[in-house]
Amino acid sequence: MSHDGCRFKMAADNLPSEFDVVILGTGLTESVIAAACSRVGQRVLHLDRRNYYAGNWASFTFNGLLSWIDEYKTQQGVLNPELEQGWRDKIEEGEDVLCLSSVESSISNLEVFSYASEEPEEEEVVKVAAVNSFPKDSDVQAKETRGSATEDQDTVCCDDEPQHQEPGNKLTSDTQEPHQSEECEKEQEPISNQAESPIEMKRKITYDKLVKEGRRFNIDLVSKLLYSRGLLVDLLIKSNVSRYAEFKNVSRIVTCRTNKVEQVPCSRADVFGSKQLTMVEKRMLMKFLTFCLDFEQHPEEFEDFSEKSFWEYLRSKNLTENLQHFVFHSIAMVNQETLTEEGLKATQHFLRCLGRYGNTPFLFPLYGLGEIPQCFCRMCAVFGGIYCLRHSVQCLVVDKESGKCKAVIDTHGHRISCSHFVVEDGYIREEQRMRAVNRHISRAVVITNRSVLPSESDQQISLVTVPPLEPSSPAVRMVELSSSSMTCMPGTYLVHLTCSSSGSAREDLVPVISRLFHVPSCPGEEPAQGSEEIEKPTALWVMYFNMRDTSSLDSSCYSLPSNVHVCTGPDASLGHDYSIKLAESVFHQLLPDEEFCPPAPNPEDIIYDGDGAQGEGPGFDETSFAEGVGTEGKSGLQQNDQPAEGMELAESSDSVAQGTTSELEVPTTE
Repeated sequence: MSHDGCRFKMAADNLPSEFDVVILGTGLTESVIAAACSRVGQRVLHLDRRNYYAGNWASFTFNGLLSWIDEYKTQQGVLNPELEQGWRDKIEEGEDVLCLSSVESSISNLEVFSYASEEPEEEEVVKVAAVNSFPKDSDVQAKETRGSATEDQDTVCCDDEPQHQEPGNKLTSDTQEPHQSEECEKEQEPISNQAESPIEMKRKITYDKLVKEGRRFNIDLVSKLLYSRGLLVDLLIKSNVSRYAEFKNVSRIVTCRTNKVEQVPCSRADVFGSKQLTMVEKRMLMKFLTFCLDFEQHPEEFEDFSEKSFWEYLRSKNLTENLQHFVFHSIAMVNQETLTEEGLKATQHFLRCLGRYGNTPFLFPLYGLGEIPQCFCRMCAVFGGIYCLRHSVQCLVVDKESGKCKAVIDTHGHRISCSHFVVEDGYIREEQRMRAVNRHISRAVVITNRSVLPSESDQQISLVTVPPLEPSSPAVRMVELSSSSMTCMPGTYLVHLTCSSSGSAREDLVPVISRLFHVPSCPGEEPAQGSEEIEKPTALWVMYFNMRDTSSLDSSCYSLPSNVHVCTGPDASLGHDYSIKLAESVFHQLLPDEEFCPPAPNPEDIIYDGDGAQGEGPGFDETSFAEGVGTEGKSGLQQNDQPAEGMELAESSDSVAQGTTSELEVPTTE
């Protein structure tokens, strides 16, 4: 998404003095609420103290992430400063003041480790070029020229937030040209190609290279996927916001079991094509999954386990250890405490999401999850919402008689009246919480040199499930992204690890990272020949951090006026249902008689007053989104289609749901 942010932001000095809704924070939940309110005609002011959109849902380039890390370090130990006295003359008789926090406190235990070679990047290029033939040398130069041209096309908005090139152009250049080049080389120099391939594999990726190609990375603070029949996908389609983004299907689900990484069969084709299951196991698995699709129709099958765990229920079904592992950890993705009915519902949801857009239930947005909040911000701006980054609220003005918030005073000392105030949890002071927050999410971001499960295609997007390594340790969810997702440079993979915290992020996730990746003891160290480590991908750069999980809190947990609505941050689940449910709940508290995110009209259907057709204005030109997206990219709109390029979202049909059910039919025994 191209964010010409300057074009829909207003100078702070020119802000109107009255709005219907003031929203502080640009995370997913707040952005959805902003879009929904603006769409039904509310006057919306959307602020964020940061210089980038999406808050804890943000995506950063590699260089942008390094700046974010530096900013975090400078804020450590900083307490909420005393507010300036300039706003006191804005307070009238019969009014009280409620101050907000100006310090970011949702991130903790941030640690960064660089294992990439520290040799100058230029020296590495010379070493490779000296061995390669002259045609290959010119090919490398051509690729570097294309890379620098791509970087020149990137735009940076006035707020210094990470920006991206338009999806269509990048998809075309990165996915088609290399294949054409390979075909030509196969025809002209087959022997040279065979000799060169091992040299390319041994080429080191240096830290300088990561920094130089930093704008090719889009690194998410939160790691989630979109269920194809989840609430977020339904909302994107219903509201027409999906036209602002493109998506790729997660191509496979992988699990780690007994030190072995293997693909999980989940669709009918996967099950009967699997080599790790016997024919008896295949039929047992298909029979069980078919039952899960409509388990409510057969209560006698599970009513004796209504108060028992899903794990106990699976063991009672006489499933083999293989099948129990696949169903529990990679399909239902639940924990040992999950009750039977909840586990069956999770399995059912997984199965119903199969086949809508591809062979797995999941989608991932090109350029990272940080695109989704910005898509909703754009919709809000299209319908009149005003945006100000690096702009916050110092305090709320509360009417003593009614106990409601009647205005806010921003960081420029301006008083702005409002009927409702929506705020991200991170702006709430500890003394305004009725209950302490004890839950956290452990996160790790790893840049690697190859996939944990190499395949014929190097463009896989994989969900990897890692069961608890010890009885007391948490299960870990891992998402491995290739360069086709537009989140990392070619030749690398971006890996996100997430789990519920039991300690610091490093304590929780180091055992998994050490098991799946080669972690050098010093930068640039190569694994010893003949060791097990040589079979593992090498970790080039690792970041650990904990993020506060406030999803267990509701309105009763805050000491705030009744018209102040708190949006909690990202939760630990894989999907987005919690955040979308919260956004809809807050919207209906604000506007109980209005529809939540009604469909926005297509630009070509809008009739404007005055002479001549008009567009949305600079920064909202739809042609920029379509430009460069070929027929393949557009064909991704069709159901049950898995194009190589990014795809948009379209309405589902009944036939798709029927197709999903028939996908899991158990074949008759001949």
